[in-house]
Amino acid sequence: MKLLKRTHTCGELTASDNEKRVILNGWVHKNRDHGGIHFINLRDRYGIVQVVIDEDAPMQLKQTASELKFEYCISVSGIVRKRPPEMINKEMATGEVEISAKEITIFSTSETLPFMINEKAEAREDLRLKYRFLDLRTEKMQENIKLRHKITFAVREYLNNLDFFEIETPTFIKTTPEGARDFIVPSRLYPGKAFALPQSPQIYKQLLMVSGFDKYFQIARCYRDEDARGDRQPEFTQIDIEMSFVDKEDILKLTEGMMHHIFSTNTEIKLPKEFKRLTYHDSMNFYGTDKPDLRFDLAIGDFTDIAKESEFSVFRSAAESNGAVKFINAKGCGNFSRKQITELEDVAKIYKAKGLAWMKVTEAGLDGGISKFFKDKEKNIIDRTKSENGDLLLFVADTWRISCTSLGAVRNKLAADLDLAEKGKFEFVWIVDFPLFEWNEDEKKWDPAHHMFTMPQQQYLETMEKDPGDVKGDLYDLVLNGYEIASGSIRVHDPIIQKRIFSIVGFSEEEAMNKFGFLLDAFKYGPPPHGGIAPGLDRLVMIMRGENSIREVIAFPKNTAGLSPLDSSPSELSQQQMDELHIKFTE
Repeated sequence: MKLLKRTHTCGELTASDNEKRVILNGWVHKNRDHGGIHFINLRDRYGIVQVVIDEDAPMQLKQTASELKFEYCISVSGIVRKRPPEMINKEMATGEVEISAKEITIFSTSETLPFMINEKAEAREDLRLKYRFLDLRTEKMQENIKLRHKITFAVREYLNNLDFFEIETPTFIKTTPEGARDFIVPSRLYPGKAFALPQSPQIYKQLLMVSGFDKYFQIARCYRDEDARGDRQPEFTQIDIEMSFVDKEDILKLTEGMMHHIFSTNTEIKLPKEFKRLTYHDSMNFYGTDKPDLRFDLAIGDFTDIAKESEFSVFRSAAESNGAVKFINAKGCGNFSRKQITELEDVAKIYKAKGLAWMKVTEAGLDGGISKFFKDKEKNIIDRTKSENGDLLLFVADTWRISCTSLGAVRNKLAADLDLAEKGKFEFVWIVDFPLFEWNEDEKKWDPAHHMFTMPQQQYLETMEKDPGDVKGDLYDLVLNGYEIASGSIRVHDPIIQKRIFSIVGFSEEEAMNKFGFLLDAFKYGPPPHGGIAPGLDRLVMIMRGENSIREVIAFPKNTAGLSPLDSSPSELSQQQMDELHIKFTE
């Protein structure tokens, strides 16, 4: 077999290349025999071009063309020629030309495909993941991976221009408590001991700050042994960033600049100069989540004061017991059936709401549901809810948190059902002023809301132990279209403050030294003030491509159960491997 090296790619030829002799390499995308003339669509990752075997072509060439099937890998040598005006294919970038084939070499053949590789491939995801090497040939997946590459390049370009160093940190580390379970790698050389795969480079990037590398970043692989759920992956990629001698505003400004650079180099989208900001409390209060999708309004309102004076005992009881009664005005949904309202109620109950009360706004006033309890307050309610004829009012009465989170879930379902989120729109928002600690009701103790190395805001330093629940951390999340795409904080660099935080979350000094001794020891030697952030690369690419799953932008992902249909991992170990690693599995 003669190797014909390509002179051009399948996507670059235009009318300006007319009469050129070219060699193309690629895969048979389509193959059509129209009697005396044979047409082949040849594809590589750059595009598709039409190849023609003319009626007067040599018999050997015609014979070779007739043998071609989908996804045969071939080389074509031929002459570029313009198509007649009436034959131009405006759907193809190369539609002005075709290649008059003079020679075809078959590099390799292909068995019958498990699914078609074309513009409208709709194979089941489990089949696509099993044959991922074929799925990656599709135009959609090639474009997804292309954008991922371009975003990664843009990140490196932006940070390099700001004097950041890209530094790798270890992937075999000491196991430390970071919120999820570690993946463990048993040591063959040291029986009974094991490495962990990093959930993030958190501690090592802080050590780099102590080392004097004041601007660090890494396209970091991270690993979390979490239960399989929806869109999670056991291994994922984040854009890990840390800086010395900075405050929160420096980190936010840097991240906004990076997002501007990513979008300006890869899209026509013009982002606002500065992103919106919401406190954690306001985000929860108005949108029921700390990851609000601001592409649509549908804000949550407060009804507690009206509920206190109502005849409806469920509302009044919640209002009088320091709870909250919250509402959403579902504009134009007054025609919802009882079944549709029940579906919304089922969503609210997932988030611990006891029920979802409702009433409709008509020309005659409030009607249906709980409206009979509020006949004397119709004007107040219509004014408060800014409602009008045809609207549907939805209510939850419970604790403030349950009322907010359950209505936040209802808000998202309404948006999905009514298609309220504008496609191609990107709404960034910073969520700030997070609680530093959260109460663990099961264990009756305070837990870090983020991680134990987050700096408390300055005004809480003197009173931190008196009321941990009131302490706000120097934390910040960046949210895009309802997804958290970055999270970060200003870190603790003062050993005394660090010890106080360990004490509040129940970490003894001995335990702290056992888990984090190497970091605490480093902090004895002049650590600088520092902070950072870690945007999720997978999630950012997913949103920019308009996909609904990060699996669509990862070359070889696991499925929703955390398994790989491609290579059947995780797989069993041989007895020899287990003996070498000094491990034994139990049922």
